[in-house]
Amino acid sequence: MTAQQVVGVLFESSSDHDYETDSASEAEEEVQDSGTEFSVRQESSDNEDTLSADEGPVLQGDTGVPMVQQPEAERLPTRRPDTWFAPNMEQPQLPAFTGFPGCRVNTENFLPVNFFELFMDNIFLEEIVEQTNLYAEQYLRDNADRLRPYSRATRWIPTNLEELKKLLCLTFLMGLIRKPSLSSYWSTSPFMATAIFPAIMSRNRYELLLRMLHFVDNALALPQDHTDSDCFFKIRPVVDHLVDRFSEIYVPGKEISVEESLVLFKGRLVFRQYIPSKRAQYGIKMYMLSESSTAYVYNFRVYTGRDSNIDRPGCPPTFGVSEKIVWELGRFLQWSSVVQGVGQSGHRCFCHNPL
Repeated sequence: MTAQQVVGVLFESSSDHDYETDSASEAEEEVQDSGTEFSVRQESSDNEDTLSADEGPVLQGDTGVPMVQQPEAERLPTRRPDTWFAPNMEQPQLPAFTGFPGCRVNTENFLPVNFFELFMDNIFLEEIVEQTNLYAEQYLRDNADRLRPYSRATRWIPTNLEELKKLLCLTFLMGLIRKPSLSSYWSTSPFMATAIFPAIMSRNRYELLLRMLHFVDNALALPQDHTDSDCFFKIRPVVDHLVDRFSEIYVPGKEISVEESLVLFKGRLVFRQYIPSKRAQYGIKMYMLSESSTAYVYNFRVYTGRDSNIDRPGCPPTFGVSEKIVWELGRFLQWSSVVQGVGQSGHRCFCHNPL
């Protein structure tokens, strides 16, 4: 007899009437479990075919506490189906890629400074100049009684667009020329001197500009205990501006990816993360949507803690946290497709690491 025939005989021998209880009969039996005797009594019911919890068999032991006995038919294991079903191996129907990837700006004969101006145009830099001068005015007014006569802040003069560009230029150059301290860039020692720094701006003026540099009016800040308080309030205009420019200038190709990254930062920050598996370990956690072939960052989001608001308007309420992050990072792709008049762009999104 084969194994299949044995299984068939077993299923035929197990019929439903073997497990039915006769509710019309009366029986008494004694059950001994670890030296404890229980009296089981079953009474018939003329109006009901099954036993209810109130009228069913009752177990009563030494404690005198009545216990309802579960009917035997309910205690039996559910019989497994004797047939196997093949999994659904049907491939989903993905829309065709109809986007127009590439740069939307003609970059022929572009210099490095022209690429910088694509993302940080003069209109945005003028806004930074205005907010910096506004904060300096507020600072001098609020601290007039506490500033010393020879304080560097008392020698403040309003800045302008040209000076702000010099400040950014020297700051970027410090990333290429590494020195132990900020003041060493203006050192006159023949071993440490770098002539371009004092030629562009004095050290005192550079440090004073860094002290007054602002991007938004502090008077508009909400209290920290407010429900709409933003941890990124002071640099939110910069983040929003860069995200808009990243998506306006370039359209990614068919394959895109959503990843998390940790930007090295060891200063004081309430949402600084510690991730031992990352190379930086300490820093600012970011979610980025980038093009797979060129690593161009199309959109990004800074993680500011568990209270981060990721429930943007239009996001399906059934989405989980990871799904909401992918939806938010890719929303600009949907808008750009609508602007181009192609409907769905048909991008393929890959997640390399679990979000």
